[in-house]
Amino acid sequence: MQFTVIIPARFGSTRLPGKPLLDIAGKAMIQRVWEQAGKSAAQRVVIATDDARIEAAAIAFGAEVCMTRDDHPSGTDRLQEVAALLGLADDAIVVNVQGDEPLIPPTVINQVASNLAANPKAGVATLAEPIETYADLRNPNVVKLVTNEQSLALYFSRAPIPWPRDLIDGANSEPSLPKDYTFLRHIGIYAYRVRELNDFVTWPVAPIEATEKLEQLRFMWQAVAIHGALALETVPGGVDTEEDLQALIELLSSN
Repeated sequence: MQFTVIIPARFGSTRLPGKPLLDIAGKAMIQRVWEQAGKSAAQRVVIATDDARIEAAAIAFGAEVCMTRDDHPSGTDRLQEVAALLGLADDAIVVNVQGDEPLIPPTVINQVASNLAANPKAGVATLAEPIETYADLRNPNVVKLVTNEQSLALYFSRAPIPWPRDLIDGANSEPSLPKDYTFLRHIGIYAYRVRELNDFVTWPVAPIEATEKLEQLRFMWQAVAIHGALALETVPGGVDTEEDLQALIELLSSN
C-alpha cells in the first residue's frame, strides 16, 4: 500500500496567530507535525500552505512544500488542489494530517490509510475513540460518530447520538453511560481516494453539512461511504489555545 500525507498549514488563526510557526521546545509546530508524519509508512509527506513565511520555514527544515490558493472555502478543497498539483492518480490515497497536531502518532496515520485501502467500497476513512463521560456525549464540540457492523459511518453529529432511551437526564447529577454500547468521538484524521476529493469540490454544500458545520457530511449526502474505526493508539488533542501551547511546551521540555 502506498499513500501520501498532506499537512495543511495556514498562518492565520484567531486564537493563535502564526500558529504553525510557534516555537515548541526549540522547533516550530509545523516541523514537529512533519517529523511525526515522516515516521509513518507514507511514501511522501507534503506541507500545503498559502503563506510564504511557512513555505520558507518548511524548506529550511527540509520539507517538501506545495503552495496553494488562499481562497479555499474548506480544508478539503485545499487538499484537492494539492492532489491535483502533485498529479496524483484518481485511486491514490491521501492522508490529511492537521498542522496543529504535533504529537500525532504515526500508528494512526498508517491505520487510517490501511483501513481505506482494505475497504474498496469506501471513498473516505477516519478514526474515533470511545466517549467516556456523559458531559462529552452532550458536548456539541465533541463530534459523535455512529457506524454499522462493517465500521461504515451511519452519521456524524454534534448531537448526542445514539441517544440511550432509558437514560435519565437529571439536573443535579451526571448519569453514567450505558455499558452495552461504545459511544464514539470522531478524531479529525482522514484518508481519501483522490477521485472523491475531485468530486467533493464539484458538489454544493449539503444541507446537513451546513446545519452541523461538518464537512464530512457532504460525502455522506452524496452517498460516499466513510469507514470509521477505533484508533489503535490514543491521539492527543491539537493546539488550539495558548493554554494548549504552554502545556505542550512543558510536556516536551520535561522529556
